[in-house]
Amino acid sequence: MTAADATGVTPPAGVPVGRRVHVRVPATSANLGPGFDTLGLALNVHDELEVEATESGVRVDVTGVGAGEVPTDETNLVARALLHVFDRVGVVPPGIAITATNSIPHGRGMGSSGAAIVEGVLAAKGLLEGVVDVSDEDVLRYATELEGHPDNVAPAIFGGLTIAWVDETGPRHKQLAVHRGVSLLVAVPEATMSTTLARSLQPTEVPHADAVFNLSRSALLVAALTQSPELLLDATEDRLHQIYRASAMPETSALVAALRAAGHAAVVSGAGPSVLVLASDPAARLEAARIVEDRPEAWHARLLAVDIRGGTVEPVPSTAAA
Repeated sequence: MTAADATGVTPPAGVPVGRRVHVRVPATSANLGPGFDTLGLALNVHDELEVEATESGVRVDVTGVGAGEVPTDETNLVARALLHVFDRVGVVPPGIAITATNSIPHGRGMGSSGAAIVEGVLAAKGLLEGVVDVSDEDVLRYATELEGHPDNVAPAIFGGLTIAWVDETGPRHKQLAVHRGVSLLVAVPEATMSTTLARSLQPTEVPHADAVFNLSRSALLVAALTQSPELLLDATEDRLHQIYRASAMPETSALVAALRAAGHAAVVSGAGPSVLVLASDPAARLEAARIVEDRPEAWHARLLAVDIRGGTVEPVPSTAAA
């Protein structure tokens, strides 16, 4: 018989030791120019995990990006997110062994921290299968609690183009399909950028005209990305955040200006310093890549696609003999 707690409610059973899940989560680019803290796009660069429930302790092994740099204990962001979910659903967590293979660049404005949080939340969802139901809405809520805002975690969870907002019930999202003519390029520098620093450069108030300007461009951007790619250059104009962060990322700002002067819809990817180009066709993307590679600074032009699947979690079959 399972003992009830002090309230008389029987607590959920624990996660079986040895249960394993595989998690795959895409990189993201948030803001997309005018859609500050609202719009996000999933990219086909992924971090992957295998997570196993063990007897005790937390162990994290990392290969690829972040190896030798990120924590390998319970302070690791993936582990923190996983344990956060167990705490929220009221289940005592098992020991955790995480094997991570990372490809998303850190500190480059490609959503690495949001991806890590989503990985941890999805890993918890998978481990809790049959113990506690964690819905997609729960995944978004728990990830947003840790990230602070949903614009990066929403596309990492659901894929594609997402519009994210928060109302009295919590974070919400709308997923949209990107027009097949849109081609993506991300220019990645050697330098990194702190999201905290980038946000600190934002003013607490903006002129009314700038707010109206961005409202019009955000609405236009949704139409451009889903129906009319020829409008992308106009639709990616912004007056709310990029101009205020320019002093901290002069090379990024110079590249965005050069690309836009040549007719390419270039924006700062997330908090930067990477640059996202939303090209209206593959030929335009190649032209943008040549501009990137001709810069005197070191930039790596990555030709990417929209990830339409989002984050996934799947059970790993046991290899033990029956």
